[in-house]
Amino acid sequence: MNPVHQAALDLQQFVQGAGWKFCFIGGIVVPRWGVERMTRDADMTVLTRFVQDDECIAGLLGRFAARHANAAEFAARARVLLLRHENGVELDVALGAFDFEARCIERASWWTLQRGMKLFTCSAEDLIVHKSFASRDRDWADVDSIVSVQRERLNLVRIRAELAPLAELKEDATIVPRLERILREHGLA
Repeated sequence: MNPVHQAALDLQQFVQGAGWKFCFIGGIVVPRWGVERMTRDADMTVLTRFVQDDECIAGLLGRFAARHANAAEFAARARVLLLRHENGVELDVALGAFDFEARCIERASWWTLQRGMKLFTCSAEDLIVHKSFASRDRDWADVDSIVSVQRERLNLVRIRAELAPLAELKEDATIVPRLERILREHGLA
């Protein structure tokens, strides 16, 4: 089995066992909605709403190795817990607190990787929002891939409504125009 998928499945099993709401985001989800590509890690959002931060951090650190010397302190400050699966795969667990993250988890659905193996992943629209917000070159390539494959199936109203306030919060005026350029290139503006 693919080691990234194995690490993701183990993380998912642990989080489900704890009863936390979650979904996978990031590169591990791109092949579901876009073009197949390799990823070396798995990213997940767990909805903690600040009140479950300590419980989530302690639980995950009890199961997975930390990638940061002061992992709990870093996670509380940066809102992401950096972990490593025993097979070496890196796991980034975002501590979700915002309404967008809650809606993203509510809209998530099961993706069958192969018989008997499923991951609970964000929607194509929410992945575009996450990737646009991150705004790295790799993320924009992923956005282009998802838009290319999903085209008319995308809810552009939802994408725009979710992304605009996040870009404003980040104080990055380049994010929305860059997404609009990609949409135009695919005839979706």
